[in-house]
Amino acid sequence: MRDGMRRRFWRGTLIGGLAAGILDTLLAMAQYGIGPIIVYQSVASGLLGKASYGGGLATVALGMLLHFLIATTAAAVYVATSLRLTPLVERAVPFGLAFGVAVYFFMREIVLPLSAARRGPFAWVGLVGHAFCVGLPIALAARRARSGPS
Repeated sequence: MRDGMRRRFWRGTLIGGLAAGILDTLLAMAQYGIGPIIVYQSVASGLLGKASYGGGLATVALGMLLHFLIATTAAAVYVATSLRLTPLVERAVPFGLAFGVAVYFFMREIVLPLSAARRGPFAWVGLVGHAFCVGLPIALAARRARSGPS
C-alpha cells in the first residue's frame, strides 16, 4: 500500500470508527432509555454474560473498548474496500446506508448468537439507526479521506 493510500485508509478508518461508535452509543441510549454505563456493560456482556452488569467501571471500560473496536473494524472494512471500488465513495450515501443495514444484520445474526449476550427482538429503530448512525458516517469518512490530501 502506498503511503498516501495508507494515510487515507487510517484517516477514514479512525474518523469513521469514532463517529460510528459515538453515534451508535447515542442511538442505544435513546432507543432503550439507558445511560452510557449500561450501554457499555451490555456490550461487555457479550464476553462476560450477566456478570458484566456487576463489574463496575472495569466492565464499562471493557465494553467501551469492544464497542469502539467493532466500530473501527467496520470502518476499516468499508474504507479498505472503498480504496479499490470508487462507487463506494462516489455514491457514499446509498452505499453507506446499505452498509449500515449489513452491519446490523451481521451483528444480530452472527455476532450476537456467538456471544454470551442475549439477543433481543428485531427492531426497526435499530436497523434504521445503524444505517444512519453507523454506515453513513463511515461512508462519509471514507469519502472525505479519499478526497482529502494524501
